[in-house]
Amino acid sequence: MRFLDVAKVYIRSGNGGNGCVAFRREKFIEYGGPYGGDGGRGGDVWVEAVDNLNTLIDYRYQQHVTAKNGGHGLGKVMTGAGGDDAVMKVPPGTQIYEEDGETLIADLPNVGDRLQLLRGGNGGFGNAHFKSATNQAPRNANPGQPGEEKTIILKLKLIADVGLIGLPNAGKSTFLSRVSEARPKIADYPFTTLVPQLGVVRIDETDFVIADLPGLIEGAHEGVGLGDKFLGHAERCNAILHLVDGTESGIAKAYTTIRNELEAYGNGLEDKPEIVALNKIDSIPKSQLTRKLASLEKACGHKVFAISGVSGEGIQDVLRALGKIVVKGRVKERAPVKVARNWVP
Repeated sequence: MRFLDVAKVYIRSGNGGNGCVAFRREKFIEYGGPYGGDGGRGGDVWVEAVDNLNTLIDYRYQQHVTAKNGGHGLGKVMTGAGGDDAVMKVPPGTQIYEEDGETLIADLPNVGDRLQLLRGGNGGFGNAHFKSATNQAPRNANPGQPGEEKTIILKLKLIADVGLIGLPNAGKSTFLSRVSEARPKIADYPFTTLVPQLGVVRIDETDFVIADLPGLIEGAHEGVGLGDKFLGHAERCNAILHLVDGTESGIAKAYTTIRNELEAYGNGLEDKPEIVALNKIDSIPKSQLTRKLASLEKACGHKVFAISGVSGEGIQDVLRALGKIVVKGRVKERAPVKVARNWVP
């Protein structure tokens, strides 16, 4: 399945059905009177977060979502059928924006979150609605109200417990394939990972999800390389795992480059709990390993784990440390649906 985290969709609710002009004509009923029913109401447009989705790829091929129109009123004072609603199914963590892409309408963080985006038009009154003592044979009916329409932008921020970051070729994809059943593309050139990859990890009695994000480089916040457009997927994480390639000569610089990009991006990402791991220690001579660990610990100011994604050395310790942060940071209550204060469908 291809990954897509931004989609532009045109939505439209259904029109209301027209009212009916009809009269009752039956044998032995001298004054039948008006007999036209009301039109049915048009369908609404809803958006719902559902399980087993982690991409917006469906809306690359379905860029128009339209609810059904209401049925017209009929004789015998029969109301027209209501139009079927249109329900847009999206992954949890989807945000809905106005067409400008900046004005937030709603944020749906949980499975089952549901929001009405557009209301269908009301059905028109039939002539039976207008009968009175002074107007016993009305010959007028109302048309149905038109539906609403708008263009929205869907933006997905993946729901993951841990965000995996680092420079290109830091070994993030190898690490993810080692600790989970995910099978990301692995190669010996930069920017092998072009889209976020998810993997489910189990350590002791704790399960959590790791998101492998495409590599960052210096100037990513200005659009260099793949830019920082995928960092939004780490905003909902409880922790960040920062991998540093141990075979590089400038260990401290590699770390500070990524930290500077996180600070430039903002949105609270730079304040999240961080675990730093020096990767590829299987390729580092023992005489250099201690010096590189000391240099990296001095740069980040806290303990650094030494691991190898290829051999598996040290990985269990990192996963246990991540599991403790994830368990501590998980919120037991469902996150509330965020809706713009002035939003009225």
